[in-house]
Amino acid sequence: MTTLHDLAAPVFDAMLRNLSTLLEKAAAHAAAKGYDAAVLLQSRLSPDMFPLVRQVQIATDSAKFGVARLTGVEAPKFADDETTIEQLKARIERTRAFIASVPAEKYEGAESRRVEVPTRASTYVFDGRTYLLHWAHPNFYFHVVTAYDILRHNGVDVGKRDYLGPVPTLA
Repeated sequence: MTTLHDLAAPVFDAMLRNLSTLLEKAAAHAAAKGYDAAVLLQSRLSPDMFPLVRQVQIATDSAKFGVARLTGVEAPKFADDETTIEQLKARIERTRAFIASVPAEKYEGAESRRVEVPTRASTYVFDGRTYLLHWAHPNFYFHVVTAYDILRHNGVDVGKRDYLGPVPTLA
């Protein structure tokens, strides 16, 4: 039987690892082109979208709050003050460590756990399964792929394989 732990922890972890790899490629690209990689952190696809730095911050927040809300464990607080790729990678690693620290047993009963998500407009209320599949995952993926798109738009040599990373298969 697939549990919410199975659908949350390893999925968030794998994509965060891939996001870190994308940032490594961004730093290498900037070094090869001779510019400060911090320039990329303020890049955005559209004037009304968040820049790369915020996309990474929100992706990590989506993962850590996803796990916290499903398990009833308090999420770590991050200052949102990263100004370098190395600081963003460290934030990703702190998020991965938090996710790994939450035992699978904490997810027991999460399918029916009441999850409240406050937003600027209102508070959404879900059961745990609906929250993960229809709120946490989509938001998380949106910000990871937007970070990927910003890097790709800025000439960083990344492709679909970098976004997907190693895919667990049977063969």
